[in-house]
Amino acid sequence: MSMSERIFNFNAGPSALPLEVLETAQAELLNFQGTGMSIMEMSHRSKEYEAVNSETEALTKELLGIPDHYRVLFLQGGASTQFAMVPLNFLSAGATADYILTGGWSEKAAEEAGKVGQVHVAASSKGTKFDRIPTLDEIVLSEAPAYVHLTSNNTLYGTAWHDFPDFGDQTVVADMSSDIMSRPVDVNKFSLIYAGAQKNLGPAGVTIVIMDPALLERANKNIPTMLQYGIHHKNDSLYNTPPVFVVYMVNLVLKWLKKNGGLTQMAAHNQAKAALIYEAIDQSQGFYKGHAKPESRSLMNITFTMPNEELETKFISEAKKLKMIGLKGHRSVGGMRASTYNAVPMEACKTLAEFMKEFQRKNG
Repeated sequence: MSMSERIFNFNAGPSALPLEVLETAQAELLNFQGTGMSIMEMSHRSKEYEAVNSETEALTKELLGIPDHYRVLFLQGGASTQFAMVPLNFLSAGATADYILTGGWSEKAAEEAGKVGQVHVAASSKGTKFDRIPTLDEIVLSEAPAYVHLTSNNTLYGTAWHDFPDFGDQTVVADMSSDIMSRPVDVNKFSLIYAGAQKNLGPAGVTIVIMDPALLERANKNIPTMLQYGIHHKNDSLYNTPPVFVVYMVNLVLKWLKKNGGLTQMAAHNQAKAALIYEAIDQSQGFYKGHAKPESRSLMNITFTMPNEELETKFISEAKKLKMIGLKGHRSVGGMRASTYNAVPMEACKTLAEFMKEFQRKNG
C-alpha cells in the first residue's frame, strides 16, 4: 500500500503506526519466522515468542538508555490500571504520596491513589485550565512522600514537561503514555515509568513499565497477585498470557525507531513537525488560539480553538475532505487537537499547516 492511499491520522490514540511496520506485520501475519503459524496463534511459552519478549525489553533499554539493572515489563490494563497499581504497591498505611496535577490523567491518577492512602497535591495548574506546567518554585513536596508522581505529557490540554525536575533521593514515578520514545529521557531520574503503547509504541493492549527493582523491597505483597510488580518481574512478564501480538508490534516499532536514528533524531523530527503547526497558530493574529502557554507546549498534542464552534465544525469537515482525520479536540477542552506522534509523517503536518493558513484566508 502506498502512502498516497493512506489518510493523515491525527488521532490522539490509538494513533498512527509506521507504514513500514504495518507492512512487515502483514507479511509475517500468516507465517512468523517460518513457524507455519501467526504469532497470534503461538504459545507465549514458545522459544520464538520468548525471544521476541526478551528482544523487546533489550531494544527499549537500548533506545532509552535505561540502566542495566532496571527491568522493562509488559503488562495489561493500560495506564489506568497503573493509576491504582502504583499506590497499591508503594503507598503504605500512614504514608502520603505527592501528585503534580497537570491535566485530566494526572487527576485520575491522584484520585485512584486517594482510594489507597493519603494524597498531597504538590502543585497544580488547574486554576488556569491546565494551560501550563507548574514552575519548580510552585512544587511543594510533603515532608516524606512515599513517591512523587507526574505526567510527562498532557494529551487533553497539549502541555508537556520539557525539563524534568530533580527531586534528589525521592522516589519519582512518571506516566509517560503519550510521549515515551519521542525524545531522549534521563531514566535515572525515575524509579518507575509507565506508558500505554497506543500513542508512540504500537497498538493498544500493552503497557510498558520501566522500573528499578530496588523498589520491590518495599512493595506491598498483600494485594492481588496480578497487581504485584514483583510477580511480573520474577516471571519476565510471562506470569499470565501476555498480549503477544501487541508486544510483537512494539518490537517492530522499536526496530523502526532504531533504524531511523533513535530518539535524538526522532526528537528533532518531532520538533520540526510541531513547529509547522505552531507557526500557523502564532501567525494567525488570533484566528487560532493555542491553549497551552508557549513555554509548556507539547510536541505530541497541539491544541487550539477558533473564533466560534461553527467555524470549528467547518474546519473539521473540510480537513476530512483533504484526508485529515482526528482533529476534533477533547470534550474537556473543545476546539482542535492535532496529535503528531512519531509515526505521523512530516507531510501530514505540512498539509495541516497549509490548510490552516488557507482556511483562515477564506474565513478570517
